[in-house]
Amino acid sequence: MSTSATKTLPLATALGRSEPLNSLLRRLHDSRERLGTVAALLPDSLRPAVRPGPLDDAGWVLLVADSSAAAKLRQLMPALEAALLAAGWPAVPVRIKVLPRG
Repeated sequence: MSTSATKTLPLATALGRSEPLNSLLRRLHDSRERLGTVAALLPDSLRPAVRPGPLDDAGWVLLVADSSAAAKLRQLMPALEAALLAAGWPAVPVRIKVLPRG
């Protein structure tokens, strides 16, 4: 066994030094913030069924627990998109994806 100590970086420091990982963290944060912007518009019964999904140049994905939650979310989409624009988020397509059960 080597007597030299291995230098390790704190995770936050390592992530901050990697542009691809830093970009991923920004997108994850922005996805959560976007959901925070529209959460108040969701009925109480729907909120637990909706999670923030991937955000990229092609758009933002909302992940939902089942098809009935997806249907309700589609009805709310014009209000959600308006709230995002009013909050200053860039306009990107919002997609809804039903999570597989399991």
